[in-house]
Amino acid sequence: MLDKLRGYEERYEELSQQLASPEMAQNPTQYQKLARELGDLRETVEKAAVYRQVRARLQEAEEIIQDDDDAELVELAQVEQEELATEVEALEAEIKVLLIPKDPNDSRNAIVEVRAGTGGDEAGLFASDLFRMYNRFAERHDWKIETLSSSLNPSGGFKEVVFMVSGKDAFGKLKFESGVHRVQRVPKTEASGRIHTSASSVAVLPEAEDVEVEIAQEELQIDVYRSSGPGGQSVNTTDSAVRITHLPSGLVVSCQDEKSQLKNKNKALKILKARLLDVYRAEQDEKISAERRQQIGSGDRSAKIRTYNYPQGRVTDHRINMTLYRLEEVLDGELIEFVTQLGLVAQEQALAAAAVEAG
Repeated sequence: MLDKLRGYEERYEELSQQLASPEMAQNPTQYQKLARELGDLRETVEKAAVYRQVRARLQEAEEIIQDDDDAELVELAQVEQEELATEVEALEAEIKVLLIPKDPNDSRNAIVEVRAGTGGDEAGLFASDLFRMYNRFAERHDWKIETLSSSLNPSGGFKEVVFMVSGKDAFGKLKFESGVHRVQRVPKTEASGRIHTSASSVAVLPEAEDVEVEIAQEELQIDVYRSSGPGGQSVNTTDSAVRITHLPSGLVVSCQDEKSQLKNKNKALKILKARLLDVYRAEQDEKISAERRQQIGSGDRSAKIRTYNYPQGRVTDHRINMTLYRLEEVLDGELIEFVTQLGLVAQEQALAAAAVEAG
């Protein structure tokens, strides 16, 4: 453990020196990247310093017990030894968790895509409910939300909505929301009172940095057209909507929310880069054994992850068999219990995988 901590401390010192160099001020993108890595290491380095101090005090107490002839002093040292041994054990448990390899994307902003699935108009209304839920969750964390792209259905719900969540550890807290969300309720349009089951899918992607995803201009096909709303109603009379096709991958992104063609293009590029980064990460994950994956389960977005049951007032996360009978509060953004438990399970899996690797 001490060897691992020494590596973290050396990296922390190296980063501190790099960030203090005058040359770094000329490269804000690299500065931001290194500053984020430094921040991620800070807690581990600070905890390591405390751990070393406590171990040194424990060693002193043990030496007194072994070598000193003063019975009163030895008795005091024995009491201190018990306390310090307990403190060392607790610190080691904390440090083991801190030494689990972190997802480097956790501290990034998140791009969230919510799409209506099976269930027609009702699925679109549920997609709107999920969008509001994530907005409220973001408000509770003082995060900022910016809608990047949206498409409404005739009922007023979303066919699709894509939005950026900016703030501390946004991706790390939201990444487990990826998957199919299912709702069971009586639609407003259902006269007989029969319960319907509908679904919407959620994809959470880390915001891509320019240095990670480089796209050559010749790889892009950019088309502009006039924006239109539900039913083909004209939103404006200029060619402000933008559709970008990434020719090598076939990925297509459209954006028409802004009146400015340039703003729509920039937003579409942001979404495209995040999706490309996600594709690259998925390809890398295929090369990594299942034990070492940091996401809950397989991360397959086709898997049903959560059910929102209105008649029973419950929300069940199927990955961790956790049920809360507080549906209204959850839909109002009270997601922290699910987020915390999913994170703990991922942590336990990572610890188990690390133990297997070490053994």
